[in-house]
Amino acid sequence: MLRGEKIGLRARHEDDIPVLLAELHDDVATSSRAESAPWRPIPPGSKESRVSLDRTDDTVASFSVVDLDGGALLGSASLWGIDSHNRLAHLGLGLRPSARGRGYGSEVVAVLCHYGFVVRGLRRLQIETLEDNAAMLRAAEGNGFVREGVLRSSAWVMGDFLDEVLLGLLVEEWKAAPGR
Repeated sequence: MLRGEKIGLRARHEDDIPVLLAELHDDVATSSRAESAPWRPIPPGSKESRVSLDRTDDTVASFSVVDLDGGALLGSASLWGIDSHNRLAHLGLGLRPSARGRGYGSEVVAVLCHYGFVVRGLRRLQIETLEDNAAMLRAAEGNGFVREGVLRSSAWVMGDFLDEVLLGLLVEEWKAAPGR
């Protein structure tokens, strides 16, 4: 398990899946804001699910986010689009509604950065998030990510095109941060 101060990132367990599907995927509006593909129902036990246990794709490292004080499931986190040749990956997370607004997101981003830079030896991490996702922007920028651009009207979300913000962090910037 990868550990922060309050949260841990661990392998996904079978009993995490129904909770993550119910609270993250089955909420159509929230799922539509987090995914680049249109929402569609996923039957229980399907191997198609983003939270499936049967992910053998080397370009994705999926974790369950847990509270270190008690082990409660807080959400899901991943590095995806891992490119070992160019040494880069994208970062994503989704917190259960009961875990939002409590500072966990920033710590999840920090632990994913440690995993990407230290464990995986990556050189660049990247985040794409909707322009109105203030929590993710705070978590990213609080961990040293720099806004690199805006992808205008690039995300179709529940009937509207929204802008996405592109943020990046290089390993040397991460290492130079105070307290590292």
